Amino acid sequence: MNAGNESAPNVFILLGFSDYPWLERPLFMIVLVAYIVTLVGNIFIIVVSKVDPQLDSPMYFFLSNLSFLDLCFTTTTIPQLLLNLWGPNKTISYGGCIIQLYVYMWLGTTECLLLAVMAYDRFTAVCKPLHYLVIMNPCLCLKMIIMVWGTGLFCSIVLCSLTLNLPRCGNSILNHFLCELPAMLKIACVDTTAVEMSVFAIGIVVVLTPLLLILTSYGYIARAVLRMKSRTGQRKAMNTCGSHLMVVSIFYGTVTYMYLQPGNSASQDQGKFINLFYSIITPSLNPLIYTLRNKDMKDALKKLIRVDYTSIKMRMHWKV
Repeated sequence: MNAGNESAPNVFILLGFSDYPWLERPLFMIVLVAYIVTLVGNIFIIVVSKVDPQLDSPMYFFLSNLSFLDLCFTTTTIPQLLLNLWGPNKTISYGGCIIQLYVYMWLGTTECLLLAVMAYDRFTAVCKPLHYLVIMNPCLCLKMIIMVWGTGLFCSIVLCSLTLNLPRCGNSILNHFLCELPAMLKIACVDTTAVEMSVFAIGIVVVLTPLLLILTSYGYIARAVLRMKSRTGQRKAMNTCGSHLMVVSIFYGTVTYMYLQPGNSASQDQGKFINLFYSIITPSLNPLIYTLRNKDMKDALKKLIRVDYTSIKMRMHWKV
């Protein structure tokens, strides 16, 4: 570790939204509701994908991974944010901040890559339907998931270690609501241009390369859908692909705006609110988008409710 960080602080202070004290309680309620929706929605997707045999396919295997990722992503940041919004204490332990920094970057990078894998899955399903299950076999799906999580972890270790090795000269006040990489760069007491350029260069590869693959996949999907003679087939393809495309648009829109701007051109307050949307709202929208727009998911939900209702009636009957 750099000599400038030999006396590491015991805590970091997260200023968060303390410049807007009137906003903290309303934000607390919004964040709490979004967190509950995220937990319930994503747990539902994971459970239904496991118990319903009709959802035993590569698409729902990847969707379960996305739901698990969103659960981990929000749990990494939201509990601490809720504590800071509710009371006057705006601190986070040094160890907690470092863990949050690494895990946040790991999961964010992994989501970029996972969305690209999901786009390839949709491309194979629509453009090569007869060979879909042969190509997207369980072994390949597992290898893809290991590659995605492993690459995300590698990028996180490299980028976060570069940032933490910068001397901070005792600075421990972060003008953010979480410990994230740009906020940590700002409290360094040396020129951070080289590290910022490294982050930007890796960000180009990690963010824009998957995005290019997604756009290419959807270009082929659009061409295949337009060639379909069956209206039912077109509608089904648009429903399954439309959900993923909507999630991709929301995710990449916010990530591109936040991280692919050299020199931190966005204002700090603007960046905090965009990051709040990315960290809180996006994971809560994902399960809503995938369940409300997906017929298989809606059918699985109805079946699950019907089974629960029947079992409750049987229990009541036996008690009588």
